[in-house]
Amino acid sequence: MINFELQPSLEDEHVRLYPLKSEDFETLYGIASDPLIWEQHPNKDRYKRDVFETFFKGAIESQGAFLIFDKQTEKAIGSSRFYELEEEASSIAIGYTFFARDHWGGVYNPAVKTLMIDHAFRFVDHVVFHVGAINIRSQKAIERLGAKKIAEVEMEYYGEATKLNFMYQLEKTNWLKK
Repeated sequence: MINFELQPSLEDEHVRLYPLKSEDFETLYGIASDPLIWEQHPNKDRYKRDVFETFFKGAIESQGAFLIFDKQTEKAIGSSRFYELEEEASSIAIGYTFFARDHWGGVYNPAVKTLMIDHAFRFVDHVVFHVGAINIRSQKAIERLGAKKIAEVEMEYYGEATKLNFMYQLEKTNWLKK
């Protein structure tokens, strides 16, 4: 049995990840209410409060979601989560990640993913990512981490419509060689 800690506090020199709590809704919605964050996402209307409430409820229920802070400013900048722990396959998924636009394209996404991947590989052999088929920006970011596309899947989002996603995988043995 895998004893995976889904919500540890993680940090490096750039970011801090804390377990997401119900009282974080307004803080996270303040970031997520920007429609441009969701323009390449399969669920483009997640910036709307009622739609984001569903997303947030799923994040809390997952018990694997984080609120991400910029360590320099101590300002909340986004969220990510662990989900779909598969003991037999020795895998876990990382996703539902989004950042405030002023934190795109820099050190933040790689820092968050590296912290989460390093943590995951203490327990499992494979990390999976589901990326919207039209989300080119996120596909490139995952590929830069060394993940390989392995499938195309119809994925049901919590309380939202099913959408086509590309499934990527990162192997522990390849990650540790870096």
